[in-house]
Order: sequence, then structure tokens, then C-alpha cells
Amino acid sequence: MKRIIATLTLVVLVLQGTACGLLIYPERKGQKSGQIDPGVAILDAAGLIVFLVPGLVAFGVDFVTGCIYLPGGAKRADGAAPATIVLRPDEFDAAGISRAVSVATGQAVDLADPRVEAIAVADPAALQRTLAAIY
Repeated sequence: MKRIIATLTLVVLVLQGTACGLLIYPERKGQKSGQIDPGVAILDAAGLIVFLVPGLVAFGVDFVTGCIYLPGGAKRADGAAPATIVLRPDEFDAAGISRAVSVATGQAVDLADPRVEAIAVADPAALQRTLAAIY
């Protein structure tokens, strides 16, 4: 009987250990938001279906730490290269940037949205360093 309980405990721990995005992707810790990683969400949901409380804990930990979100990157889901938008000097204001990005993407852009982050750089080399640090 002890052997069965020990085996079941080990199976539960292994399943829950693999169902937590923090254990699978510790480098994602600290992300604020983004697109949810379907793989992590499915593993967390499997834990939720099989073991209710540990599944809830896995979801909670992954959302709080940000490990459930896909990392930001320069690659798009459709495989297309990221777009480059060139602005004229008279477009370097919120309205001009918003308009240029809206035209390039075909979607309305609100720079006041809290998910939008502006990063100022002094020169092209600083831009490359900043992008390398982000991606």
C-alpha cells in the first residue's frame, strides 16, 4: 500500500511540475502581459482538470509571474518579417506616430493604451542595443 501511495504522489508531483510555466520557462518570469502560450495554458488546464487545487495554483503562479505569456520577439506568428515605418520629422509627435502605425498595420493605434511602451533612443546604434535587450 505504501508503494502505491508513494508512486501516486510521485506521479502527481511530476505532472504538476511539468504543468507550471515557471518551471518550464523560468526566463519568462517578470513579463507584464502578452499573448498567452497555448502550451503552458493547456498543461495548466490539464492540471486543473485532474487536480483542482494544484491546477488553480499553477494557473495563478503562471499569471502572477508572467510565465504563461509568450516572450516578445521580432518574429510574427505568420512568419512575415516585422514592418519598418519611416517617419518624417514633422510626424514625431503622438498623433503622427499613431497615424503612421495605423496606416502601416491597418489597425487603430492608441498610444495612451497602457500596453504601449515608448522607448527613446539617441542614435541607430542605441536602437540596436535597445532592441537586442528587449528581444
